Parts: sequence; C-alpha cells; structure tokens
Amino acid sequence: MSGSSCWRQPSAPAGPALAYNSHVAIPPELQQKSALLQHTLRELGPLMVAYSGGTDSAYLAWAAHQALGTDLLAVIADSPSLPRAELAAALEFTARHGIPTHILQTAELEDPNYVRNDAQRCFHCKDELFTRMEQARQALGYRTLAYGMNLDDRREFRPGQQAAQQHHVAAPLVTAGLHKAEIRALAQAAGLSIAAKPASACLSSRIEYGRAVTRENLAQVEQAEDALHALGFPQVRVRHHGNLARIEIDRADLPRALALDVLDRINAALQSIGFLYVTLDAQGYRSGSMNEPLQRSGDELLPASAIQPVRS
Repeated sequence: MSGSSCWRQPSAPAGPALAYNSHVAIPPELQQKSALLQHTLRELGPLMVAYSGGTDSAYLAWAAHQALGTDLLAVIADSPSLPRAELAAALEFTARHGIPTHILQTAELEDPNYVRNDAQRCFHCKDELFTRMEQARQALGYRTLAYGMNLDDRREFRPGQQAAQQHHVAAPLVTAGLHKAEIRALAQAAGLSIAAKPASACLSSRIEYGRAVTRENLAQVEQAEDALHALGFPQVRVRHHGNLARIEIDRADLPRALALDVLDRINAALQSIGFLYVTLDAQGYRSGSMNEPLQRSGDELLPASAIQPVRS
C-alpha cells in the first residue's frame, strides 16, 4: 500500500514478464539486457528496493514489481534532505503503478559523522538507510536488498556505493549491464513518466563540504530552488556557501536569467529566504559540482569555520 506506515509481508508468486509498449522498438541487445534484469530480479526476490523516485530506482522498482508482484517492496527514505516535491512525486509514481511502498523515516541528521559534511557524507547516509532496511528485511522475511546503481555510476564519486557493498546490497541494473541512457530508453518503452526525469540528488549535496548539514540550511536550499522553479527555471541547483547562494541554471536558460528584471526577482526571492549574497554560476547547471574541490585537493577538506576570508 503506497505510503503505508505498515510493512508489507512478501507473499504473492512472481508476476508476469516485463510489459513494454509493443509499438516501441527495443534493440535486440537491449531486449537481452531487459530479459537478464527480469531473470536477476526473480532470482533475488522476495526483494526490498531502496527507492528515491529518480529514474533508476523508479524503473528498478517498476521492473521488480512486474517480475515479483507483491514480493517487492519499494522503500523510500524520508528526512529533511528529501524535498517535499520529490517525496510527493515518488509516492504518486508508485501509487499509479500499484507498487507496494513504505516510507522509512531515517535519522542521518542525528549522526555527527553525517552532519560534519566531509567527503564521506553519502557513505553515512546510505549506511543509515541500509542498516534500517536490513533490520526490516530480517524481521519480515525478504531475501535481498537492492538499489538503483547503473554502470555509469561506477565512474563517479559516490561513497554510498561502499555502504552498499558493506551491507551486501544488490545492484540488479549493473548485473543486467544497463547504462543510464538504456534505462531511460526502457522506461520510455514502458510508458513510464520518469523516463526523462532530470537527476535530483538530495538537498545535502547542495551544501559545501565542511559546512555542517542542518535542518535550517536544508530548508533554505529547498525554498530557494522552489522559488527558482516558480520563476520558470526547471533545471536548477542552489549551492549553499553560508551567506552566499551560488545558483546553477541550465545553460539554455541563462540568457533569460541574466535579464535585469529577472535577476532582480531572483535576488529578492533568495534574500528573503536568508541569503545575503546571490550569484549565478557562469558554467550553468552541472551534476556534482560540489565534488570539484575533491578533484583538486583530495578528500581531506577543512571545515568551513577554518577557512579564513581573503582581506583586500
């Protein structure tokens, strides 16, 4: 039951084959990968999937539900780092497709290792999630935990993958040899609304490394991005640098953002949220820009309080 406060016990037999639109041509190689995914999911079930609402985990949850029926439970972690709009959209997707779903309240903000926000923050987040999911798995009799890592993710800086390995969490999309573009293609062939959904990392990823993650600055980021969406900018990130908000907007939208009247509206909106300075990043939106300092200095970062201002 989508959004239910009760865990669903696995019971039903495996479901039918994955259902794709017969009018959409799927290349033979991709058909083979889809068949391998289906086989993998049936071998892993009964299955609990870590579900975020993004394209990868949503497609995985849908495919697992197709393959396993109610022997699949999609588990979405809810905390202040998850935007309310993303939670609502994730629950709407599973409700529309009848996918059993549970909202799991996580407490990463109670972990000082997470709050201090160093380069291993994502590890501590996923460690909290998988620890709680493992407890539920054992209690309810599910066989396996899984998450939506794809082949492309292995080339990126993602400490959460280490947590998944330590908790023996399966990655069925990797087992099936699926890349991000192929997952989007299969989701489109299945008629899923998430096929072209933009990437959306947690709100904590917007806060500069070394600056503590707090409910207050997470709320600031969420409100700032909501304000930019309301101004007609669909692909944005608001990077939190203390008193300064660094806005990344899709480069195609930068000319409109640079119009003086629009700049005034952006500035007014974000200053009303509590930012003292508001700036547009000339490079525009790009995923993972907060990781750029790691490429220059390694993952040993000073806390924000230790960074001295430049005096001029």
